[in-house]
Amino acid sequence: MPLRRRPLALLAAVALLGAVTACTSEAAGEPVGKAASPPAPTAQTNTPPPRDRLKLTVENGRQSPGTVIAGVGDAVYNYAPAVMLDQGKVRTWWCSQMGIAAPNGDDVLYSEGPGADGPFTTAHPVFSGSGGSFDAMHTCDPSLVKIGDTYFMYYTGASRDDHANGSSVGVATSKDGLSWTRANGGQAILGSSGDIIRENTYGTGQQSAIYLDGWVYLLFTDTTGFAGAANGAGQYVLRSKDPLFTTGVETLSPQGFKPVRKTNEARTRSVVEAFSADWMWIAAASAFAIAHSTDEGTTITFWNKEFTRHPYDPVVIPGVWREGPGLVRTPEGHAPIHAGGPCDKVGIDVLRATTMDSGAPTNIRHFGIDALGLNGCATPEEAEVLDGFSVPSPERTADVVVGGRVVRFERGSAAAKYARGVIGWRPKIVDSFQVAVRVPASVPAVLGPDGLAGLLVGDKLVVIKSLEVAQSNSSEVTVVTREQWDRYDRLSG
Repeated sequence: MPLRRRPLALLAAVALLGAVTACTSEAAGEPVGKAASPPAPTAQTNTPPPRDRLKLTVENGRQSPGTVIAGVGDAVYNYAPAVMLDQGKVRTWWCSQMGIAAPNGDDVLYSEGPGADGPFTTAHPVFSGSGGSFDAMHTCDPSLVKIGDTYFMYYTGASRDDHANGSSVGVATSKDGLSWTRANGGQAILGSSGDIIRENTYGTGQQSAIYLDGWVYLLFTDTTGFAGAANGAGQYVLRSKDPLFTTGVETLSPQGFKPVRKTNEARTRSVVEAFSADWMWIAAASAFAIAHSTDEGTTITFWNKEFTRHPYDPVVIPGVWREGPGLVRTPEGHAPIHAGGPCDKVGIDVLRATTMDSGAPTNIRHFGIDALGLNGCATPEEAEVLDGFSVPSPERTADVVVGGRVVRFERGSAAAKYARGVIGWRPKIVDSFQVAVRVPASVPAVLGPDGLAGLLVGDKLVVIKSLEVAQSNSSEVTVVTREQWDRYDRLSG
């Protein structure tokens, strides 16, 4: 099947290589394997500390040995993946083209696997051109968030091969991420501003969505945007509490977010000079991380929530690339919580096309690093990432954070079994958390219906996920009926 849209998509990449200054990072040159250390103490306030250009250390560089995602049959190109940790697996949607999917244009393919290195299931198309409207021929560049039980897929649509700044952004909804219904009456939610008509006539698209505090934040390319580079490179931000962006839309301006009447009002501020970017929210540090391709690989540029400062210097995920890094994110578009220390570490993993086949990007591989030195968990909101983690206690015991309080275990081995992970140092903010319950060694345990279990502290029940916690606590286990189980007052769980 002949390639049609690829030359224009590649125009962005070529312009990027030729005209966009690479955002290099001193951190990229740090030796791999440096041990993590606790962040410097900070005052406990309701606003994050003024992190400003902190230098992060990188370690644990990783990459898949080969291609993890590729189309089948006549799918010549495969790029711009959206990657979601969902339902215990890695789910991916990306831009390709398969002859079995009508009409004859870009399609969104889908595959899933147990991890970022796969193995992934055989790719199949889940979304294609409408045959009419703004996305008659092409649907590409998917980005997904899940709000409640509904998936929202933001995608680039085009009605023909000749873009003429005609690319626009649409949205579709789904309950399973596989069967999609066009929203907004099948009409685009976002088009080009037309601020400046440049040689690059791609238009508007390459969007990436994050769901945060009830807002959908949308990062996107507009080659006609006022604040873009001469080649059209630039990334703009809109937000709305309406996922369809029909009401309450705000644009990021030089003065911060401000209301706009239309989604294509003048683009006066770009947050990074790039094409085809992806982003995520790092809750532990109240920071956005934007992934964009540079000469070194994938550069990660950081912004605070208000876009008033860069809390960290950029870091780089090295390696070959050809188009569109897709960050591994939660269903809300957030960074996964790092099991080795969520207050100071973040894992940054991307899937990205690595080769050119017949002039089009394909062969998606996995690359990643861990970044250390976030100095996070400085506020109660940031410290929510600690939920379920065990930390040292000031009483030579072990505390497990549960819902902003702590369950204090006499035995560290029992705390480790109860927790989702163990941190070797104590974040300062945990000192302000109330001790909800103290769990002495050998307290009685009960086994209820359907495998439910708990430790009895007095006449209160601390629900545990398995009897391994009771065994580590040297607790004698008694089987109880559902009626007995339901009568216990719960201290936790």
